[in-house]
Amino acid sequence: MIIKWLGHASFLIKTSGKNIYIDPYAGDYTEKADIILVTHRHHDHCDIPKISSITKPETVIVTSEECSKKLTGNVETLDPEETKEINGIIIVGVEAYNIKRFRSPGTPYHPKGTQLGFLLKAEGKIVYHSADTDFISAMKKLGSVDVAFIPIGGTYTMDLNEAVEATLAINPKIVVPMHRLGADAEVFKEKVESQSSINVEALMEGEELKI
Repeated sequence: MIIKWLGHASFLIKTSGKNIYIDPYAGDYTEKADIILVTHRHHDHCDIPKISSITKPETVIVTSEECSKKLTGNVETLDPEETKEINGIIIVGVEAYNIKRFRSPGTPYHPKGTQLGFLLKAEGKIVYHSADTDFISAMKKLGSVDVAFIPIGGTYTMDLNEAVEATLAINPKIVVPMHRLGADAEVFKEKVESQSSINVEALMEGEELKI
């Protein structure tokens, strides 16, 4: 399995002969997608021109009910704790929402029920993309995770210190910090690795990780 961080919350995962994109927005898009996972409708996670550029007739897009209204093509919706198998890849929906970050009093940037995190299972490995979220109880119930993509930037998601707390609770073998918004990934790495056996891969944009 090859994982490429494209930037922001955007990833390309190559596994089982398939190209799986998550939250197309940042980076270069030269390869067509077999599966596209979209956490929510915000432009920096659901970039319609980028999605169109990598979509082929048989591409399957998996997203939340709310985000599906923004998309066209072979779109399938997924709920938290629901499981789908697509092209031999197992995809499980996970809750993702804000409990501390608010657009205005009482209005979170990412309300519960509007977006999804994903567990992707392939080649005997489990990859978790948390989406734009705070540290929530669902993260404590994920079970075994090989690689986790966790936001560290604050403002719209958990900040660096909360991301450390969430990572320690999830306890993946590897964590990749994303949605950084200027947060120092090397500080995140030092904090996590000094308190655990978790390997932090602070990837550069466009850098690949083979697992």
